[in-house]
Amino acid sequence: MGKDLINQARRLSIAPMMDWTDRHCRAFHRALTTKALLYTEMVTAPAVIHGDRERLLGFDAVEHPVALQLGGSDPEQLAEAARIGEAMGYDEINLNVGCPSDRVQSGRFGACLMREPALVADCMAAIEGAVSVPATVKCRIGVDDQDPAVSLFATVDACAAVGIEVFIVHARMAWLQGLSPKENRDIPPLDYALVRRLKRERPHLSVSINGGIATLDAAEAHLDDADGVQLDGVMLGRAAYHEPALLGQVDRRLYGAETADVDPYQAIDRYRPYLAARLDEGVGLHAMSRHMLGLMHGRPGARAFRRILTVEAIARGAGLDVVDRAVEAVREAEARRAEPREPVVGEQSA
Repeated sequence: MGKDLINQARRLSIAPMMDWTDRHCRAFHRALTTKALLYTEMVTAPAVIHGDRERLLGFDAVEHPVALQLGGSDPEQLAEAARIGEAMGYDEINLNVGCPSDRVQSGRFGACLMREPALVADCMAAIEGAVSVPATVKCRIGVDDQDPAVSLFATVDACAAVGIEVFIVHARMAWLQGLSPKENRDIPPLDYALVRRLKRERPHLSVSINGGIATLDAAEAHLDDADGVQLDGVMLGRAAYHEPALLGQVDRRLYGAETADVDPYQAIDRYRPYLAARLDEGVGLHAMSRHMLGLMHGRPGARAFRRILTVEAIARGAGLDVVDRAVEAVREAEARRAEPREPVVGEQSA
């Protein structure tokens, strides 16, 4: 994929999320949007180099455009892992400078690298020199007692000095002392203004914003240039996972595509060939259907949909008939909701 095309795709991306954005999740999300940029879960550079590459990095061609997110702090390892990722067909190689988990801290990568902008720049120079696809950074605005206005610009400027042009900024500090990784997703306050300031003062760089963005209305607002700042992209995280139906509007609303929105039923129809192919390969239905649980959020029958997919999909030999039953539960509930209500005896008409 060319640089211009992936830059266009970056207008809306779906965040790398551990245990969530695996290959099955990405294939499902692609059934809802053909244009958004998808990301893998973070994979450490040593795992890429020494692990089962097909299991860790394998993906279906339907997922393009798709980026590989690496974790690590050894430039040579990251360069080798990046070369492997490019050879596997990924459209972008991204370095994680934002994950606050204990495991990440002990390995000297993720958010704690915000304290070492020169090392981040060395890592990015190594990745940039190893691949022809874009090398990008996803970071926080700082950690612990850092001044975010200093730490964010220090990291970005160090990387820009070695030729990096694309930054995805989670607009929160990471408080590595005293907060769990889960708490770090919500408790540190958001500072969207600082991310916009970064774009204003570094207009030649591509800056995408991430953190606390729950709706497409909010995404559109971030992409608005009302204050004279034109951000290059928005990254959605948990909202895209827990309420994936919103992705069915993305191509029209954020990319201007002259296509009809994709409703949940159409998304499942599009996902079926992928489900069937993986089932034939011996992949369990639950590994794929678990990513669909939020698809019917807000619809009649959503609870039955989730229950069927949760309970029945784990059975040995579970197949597409389980998905069909889950869908039918929603259709039946919607039909009941649409039926005219019998008047109650004694009820007065308006």
